[in-house]
Amino acid sequence: MTSPRPRRLRAATALLAALAGIGAAAVTGPAQAAQPSAESTRTVSYRGYAVDVPADWRVVDLDRNPRACVRFDEPAVYLGEPGPENDCPARLVGRTAGIVVEPITARSAGRATAATARAQRGKATAPSAVSSDDAIRIAVEDAGVLVTAAHTPHTEGLVRDVLGTAKLTAGAERTALPRTAGQPSAVAPSAAAGPQPGTYTGKGFDACTAPSQSAMNAWKANSPYSAVGVYISGSFRGCSQPNLTASWVTTQTANGWRLIPIDVGRQAPCTNYSLKMSADPATARSQGVSAAAAAVTAASNLGIPAGSAIYSDIEAYTSTASCKAAVLSYLSGWTERLHTSGYLSGFYSSAASGIRDAASEYDNPAYTRVDHLFYAWWNGAADTDTGTYVPASYWANHQRIHQYVGEVTETYGGYSINIDRDYLDVGTGSTTPPPATCTGANLSFGAYATVQSGSTGELVKAAQCLLTAAGYNPGSPDGVFGPGTATAVRGFQTAKGLTADGVVGPRTWTALLSRGATTTVQSGSTGEPVTRLQRALTAALGRTVAVDGVFGPGTGQAVRDYQSSRGLTVDGIAGPGTWGALQAGR
Repeated sequence: MTSPRPRRLRAATALLAALAGIGAAAVTGPAQAAQPSAESTRTVSYRGYAVDVPADWRVVDLDRNPRACVRFDEPAVYLGEPGPENDCPARLVGRTAGIVVEPITARSAGRATAATARAQRGKATAPSAVSSDDAIRIAVEDAGVLVTAAHTPHTEGLVRDVLGTAKLTAGAERTALPRTAGQPSAVAPSAAAGPQPGTYTGKGFDACTAPSQSAMNAWKANSPYSAVGVYISGSFRGCSQPNLTASWVTTQTANGWRLIPIDVGRQAPCTNYSLKMSADPATARSQGVSAAAAAVTAASNLGIPAGSAIYSDIEAYTSTASCKAAVLSYLSGWTERLHTSGYLSGFYSSAASGIRDAASEYDNPAYTRVDHLFYAWWNGAADTDTGTYVPASYWANHQRIHQYVGEVTETYGGYSINIDRDYLDVGTGSTTPPPATCTGANLSFGAYATVQSGSTGELVKAAQCLLTAAGYNPGSPDGVFGPGTATAVRGFQTAKGLTADGVVGPRTWTALLSRGATTTVQSGSTGEPVTRLQRALTAALGRTVAVDGVFGPGTGQAVRDYQSSRGLTVDGIAGPGTWGALQAGR
């Protein structure tokens, strides 16, 4: 079935076609000019859920081919539940847009997060759904499906347009997502056995998607590997991660596997990739902070604890002085933000470009040095020698991973995986937490007035403390709104999709004050989440909500007023949708 394409969808699809060309070409050479896409849409239906997608998107039936690689580097719709074994290439960097429509099952419910929206009864859309780690997830319970839409900052508008066309059909049968899906457990959460990859010398591998439990068991028993690279975060990851959960992390580390957590985000500005860091060093540094903050959240959700190293994947580039400055500034922000949460910073790149650039500025105080190197040099040698790229005395204290062979398929115990081979010599090291200069600072006010450059006082100090906690360094929390504070505010606003004007107004206050765990709270709840909620509601509603840490009638009414004014389900309960809206500054 085809129908005329809405104007916004048509324009956005032309952009997507260009981005798809760029993303694919960046791996092997210059981008080619994008071809115009067809001027039509088609309706794709699955289990009573129907959505209009651009006619040139691929449609993949996972029920018939569960091993198909769910990849987001090219626009596609995937129908059915991704299988535990996926035929994905090891090296797949880049993202355009993609939608997965899968049945609600015990397995798929495990992929729900606190940001997962629920469509109202009789509806297939959830306009207030928030994006988390560049994916929008909606449980359409009346059709019994979980819909995940992956995007980049450039294509979020397109996927929202597509999701907005969804409707229920006669074949829909209701299956409810468990109310506990995506919510904090009442028992101790799953967690890795310790910091990752920890202290280890030996062989490992990385693959585009986390292997199934059966494959991991077979490889542990039969392969020479004891470490595995996993892509935990980043808006430029090419593959879906149907197996990667906190329980997967717990099980692998309990079985003796070491994990290499990898983030794939913005790429060097001198490449043809569609998602690049700014060429301006100050902006690139802020983007590195934002990426690290998201990576810390992802690691925490997976149970990967502080003390672990997280590696920023910046693919090969042709270096210039300005490009190098941007990359090293991005990594400085990345490292500084990871350190504020007690994580080690890692950097993956080609030995001939990013790694050599980092080594050339090893002692330059203008940049904050990364803690670990993970370098691609496909010379076939299972060691951590860096040849002429990096002096042997640099990153010499168990701080290296060498990707020494790329894109090979190996089979152990009957399970074949396309991998890159790695050799690790790593240790936990240490990070120094930032000074607790905000301990005891007052964050509770009857009103949160707008503060900006030139403002002074306790509200400014509160904003500075909240920015510091979010990983954006405004300088000393002295209550004076100077250039450093303005820069930190703009970085935070950019990360949240707010207007980056450097002014702390109602929306920025709301996002800052609500930041933290999205624990569901309701009548009778007490504690820190309620306190954050009360502060955020005071800013969002522009009226005083008593900040006492007790969810009483006044807080309940404020929640209902907020939900009503923002088009949310009005139930007086601060659940995922309400927290997501608050943390987006709505």
